[in-house]
Amino acid sequence: MPKIFTPTNQIRHTNVAVVRIKKAGKRFEIACYKNKVVSWRTGAEKDLDEVLQTVAVFNNVSKGEMAKKEDLMKAFGKDDVIEICKEILAKGELQISEKERHDQLESMFREIATNVADRCVNPETKRPYPVSIIEKSMKDIHYSIKPHRNAKQQALEVIKLLQATIPLERAKMRLKVALPRKDAKRLKDKVTKLATPVESEEWEGDRLVITCLINPGHFREMDEIVRTETKGNGALEVLDLKEVKEGEEVLE
Repeated sequence: MPKIFTPTNQIRHTNVAVVRIKKAGKRFEIACYKNKVVSWRTGAEKDLDEVLQTVAVFNNVSKGEMAKKEDLMKAFGKDDVIEICKEILAKGELQISEKERHDQLESMFREIATNVADRCVNPETKRPYPVSIIEKSMKDIHYSIKPHRNAKQQALEVIKLLQATIPLERAKMRLKVALPRKDAKRLKDKVTKLATPVESEEWEGDRLVITCLINPGHFREMDEIVRTETKGNGALEVLDLKEVKEGEEVLE
């Protein structure tokens, strides 16, 4: 029975994400781990070894056909495989199914909406919007996702666009949190971890009163701590809003 063999210039890959670029009349591909290409492009992943299944350039990943050195020189003007892989990662087209593309865009759409809801309030009610309302508003303005930019960067753009259609303000909420003496020690750390920053702490009778700023996205969590963990004996009051001006908050 004849032996089946794989030529030395062929490497087989399965369960891969392929990034493809066409240069000098030829096709070049790299084999990447699923979900890592977008992480690399947004800066979330910086370790190339975590992105590439193998440091190699192919003419066809699925057939395992490696690109020739002379073809790389002609197309890229260099034969440094790592640098060529980085160029393909940056400029190439990610080959994914329509369903995968749809799922990725849907996930990013929700992530952007969540970022907006976390940082903004309705100035009329001084309360954050539910994520579902932000998503609906983004659909109403036909916001188009930019897959190469991360969700936090796009959230800033969305905030500016939505401000023309709904009452929306980038702000931190100034809260007054009152904790009963018997719960104060146990709950103080939970409260202050959500604060950015704590403005004051003082005892008023049998209650520890903390005045602090929080991102709107933490309001529900703070409310849950005060209502549930004090069994209704604590108090939470929204004092006012502190507007966040351009440049005051850096979104990484």
